[in-house]
Amino acid sequence: MKRRTALIAAPLVLVPALGWADEPKVADLSGALRWLDKLEATPQARTTGAWPLVAVLEHLSQSIEMSMDGFPKENSALFQRTLGAAAFGFFGWRGRMSHGLAEPIPAAPALTMSGDWKPAAQRLRAAIARFNAHTGALRPHFAYGALDKADFARAHTFHIANHQDEIVLA
Repeated sequence: MKRRTALIAAPLVLVPALGWADEPKVADLSGALRWLDKLEATPQARTTGAWPLVAVLEHLSQSIEMSMDGFPKENSALFQRTLGAAAFGFFGWRGRMSHGLAEPIPAAPALTMSGDWKPAAQRLRAAIARFNAHTGALRPHFAYGALDKADFARAHTFHIANHQDEIVLA
């Protein structure tokens, strides 16, 4: 019984040591803006993954911007209606997504791999504000296909929350 307790408790002890346990995952785009407030107030914020913080924030911005402007390359309509729709359905059922955190959006402009991340945080803030104010048609997601605004908001929220896994506010 003590071994089981130790196995269950071990992640609870290790997670705070990693620095992001006190940052709950964003639950909606308003939460993403509040998270950006905290991020911008933490000059030493960093990532633990393959991409620097500037690249992660640009990637998140690209995804939101492309939901309104169009993705440069889409998977086939068959893929979107089958595997893409199934993946989005699974993420929705699970309440979170997971994807390769160093995988760029297909054919998207290259990400900045060094430099100040604060302008990229402002770009993400602007992309969220633009999406929230957007009343026109949305473009199909490159993998999931056509999504309404509520589903795109969920997709963007899941995407930001997934990338929070590698962002440390320390």
